[in-house]
Amino acid sequence: MTAAAPTAGRSLLGIRRIWAEPESVASPRGRQILGRFPGAEVIEVDSHWKIEQLHGNAGNVERWVRVKSEDLVMGVKKSLSARPNGRSADWIAPSLANGCAMACAYCYVPRRKGYANPITVFTNIEQVLGYLTRHIARQGAKTEPDQCDPLAWVYDIGENGDCSVDALVSDNVADLIAMFRDQPAAKASFATKYVNRGLLDLDPRGRTRVRFSLMPQADSRLLDIRTSPIADRIAAIDDFVAAGYEVHLNLSPVVLRDGWQSDWAELLRQVGDGTGAAFRAQAAAEVILLTHNRDLHQVNLGWHSKAEEVLWRPELQQAKRSENGSWNVRYRNGVKADAVRQVRELVAAEAPWLTIRYAF
Repeated sequence: MTAAAPTAGRSLLGIRRIWAEPESVASPRGRQILGRFPGAEVIEVDSHWKIEQLHGNAGNVERWVRVKSEDLVMGVKKSLSARPNGRSADWIAPSLANGCAMACAYCYVPRRKGYANPITVFTNIEQVLGYLTRHIARQGAKTEPDQCDPLAWVYDIGENGDCSVDALVSDNVADLIAMFRDQPAAKASFATKYVNRGLLDLDPRGRTRVRFSLMPQADSRLLDIRTSPIADRIAAIDDFVAAGYEVHLNLSPVVLRDGWQSDWAELLRQVGDGTGAAFRAQAAAEVILLTHNRDLHQVNLGWHSKAEEVLWRPELQQAKRSENGSWNVRYRNGVKADAVRQVRELVAAEAPWLTIRYAF
């Protein structure tokens, strides 16, 4: 069983150009992708990282959303490794895609891929599945519970994109879910802002955790460009639980602005009113306050300056050099600590059934 074909996401993906490494075109998965977008022009490239027309092209700021919806990159994953994490998962799995067709104004991916970041999909799925199977076997059983999971090793399979959208492009996500289905010592995990009901047919048998990202609708309308409405995400929760997924929440980013507390309280009430006992019995959440980036701030001024009125708050933020050398901004220590405390109090008051796995 495979996830929904791209007809389910026509408003999101209207692929006109596929920039492809030759090896990816020749692979079975590459041929499947080309079959899903038969009208697209195929442009051969030497490397998925070195496409001058896409990566680092400042002129693409003016056609930001068009690049995301019309361009797709196909490549081969050269280096396979699982990185320790400890927050959303025990391990970050080798990514089978990066970039995204959505356009969240706070997204960190543009920091890595320049001014245009359409989806890049990797076609050597068999190698990735083989690597993960061997990695899981080496871990053995989890003998001590941690905040990721009490029993299973958790592998984040969607760190640099959104697996619900990636599933519209190829069967990579379906194949990963099928592989984890038979792993009693491990489970897959990914966060999503897009409701792809084709995933309901994949029979995960409790071995895939979907983390629905939520924020107040007022914030989402401004910042979560091209994503599923918050009400649709909440409405999908019980259906995903019934289909065999473990469902958690990703309460992020928490953006500090006038009235944020009351809007988050209302959101928590909406989740409680819109979900059933089966979800609430296994529900957990991660809370992440906004981290922004100076370079991304400049990009956003070129296509969505209104978002920067709430994202760029120098009076509340402090700069920090990231691991890749760029300057991030996050809320000052005292401001952040107070906001985390308030979020915890809101959850305790409005959704006492919701366990907070971590908050920062």
